[in-house]
Amino acid sequence: MKNKTSFPSVSIIIPCLNEESTITLLLEAISAQDYPKNQLEVVIADSMSQDGTREKIHDYAKKNPDLKIIVIDNVKKTIPAGVNCAAENASGNILIRLDAHSAPNEAYVKRTVTLLEDGSAENVGGIWEIKPGEETCIARAIARAAAHPLGVGDAKYRISKKAQYVDTVPFGAFYKKYFFEIGAFDESLLANEDYEFNTRLRKKGGRVWLDPGIRSKYFARKNLRALGKQYWRYGFWKVKMLRRYPKSLRARQAIPPLFVLNIVFFSLLGILFPFARIILLSELLLYLLTLLVIGISQSINKKENCLLLMPLAMMTMHFSWGTGFLFSFLNLN
Repeated sequence: MKNKTSFPSVSIIIPCLNEESTITLLLEAISAQDYPKNQLEVVIADSMSQDGTREKIHDYAKKNPDLKIIVIDNVKKTIPAGVNCAAENASGNILIRLDAHSAPNEAYVKRTVTLLEDGSAENVGGIWEIKPGEETCIARAIARAAAHPLGVGDAKYRISKKAQYVDTVPFGAFYKKYFFEIGAFDESLLANEDYEFNTRLRKKGGRVWLDPGIRSKYFARKNLRALGKQYWRYGFWKVKMLRRYPKSLRARQAIPPLFVLNIVFFSLLGILFPFARIILLSELLLYLLTLLVIGISQSINKKENCLLLMPLAMMTMHFSWGTGFLFSFLNLN
């Protein structure tokens, strides 16, 4: 920070829906921040949770009155709307966006504020440490797959160990005034809203900085069904964003739909031509063998048998993203 004795006011803004299993972990991590609590507030935009989320928040706030916690209704019940209404109700000069299924490390706020105050970038973020959504074998395999390059490609905020300028960060931090100057989050997008915001920011000359010293635990989906729905949504809404910014497409985003399209093509061609069936079978065997090798090697390296299920998680991610992308591209949904 420019003045080491001065601490800017910070609002942590959180969209939330039915997160009773993780919301207390998040609030505890915020309370543990190496930052003055009198300059810190938490604004939670709740999408009318039906579980015990609000009760958990109320109980924590009652037991920890030194942390200012504000809960507002997100009547639109979408993530970008939640971020925007939380930002509108925030009093801090700096906004730090987090998710209700995350937990920042102790230096998260202070390090983020320092980088913003030093002018390193207009948006600052860090690394996700992917953790299982629950203590089951499939949840552990999903978490590991979501942190593996074959599962998520070259997404820097999942795999990078070097501070650098990047296209996007998942949990951004920015000055409140600048956030609204850029135009806040686009509420017409129900996924990829942070990527779209950062694309807009960069087109206007802004910079996005990734610092591996800024870390947060991110709790992955608990089962394959939830994982599939998540990645289908990612693929579907990625097309909506790419129609506005086609040059923002990255190889990691194009490979899954091309792979799915390739399977469909050779499957149809195989009805008439036997050679197409051979090509298709060879591709699928190579794909499955690659996933099996990864699952076995991870299981051996980490000494954890649950990681043998990684191929199932990766297949779910690849095919869900790819089919969601193609459905959106072909206007089938």
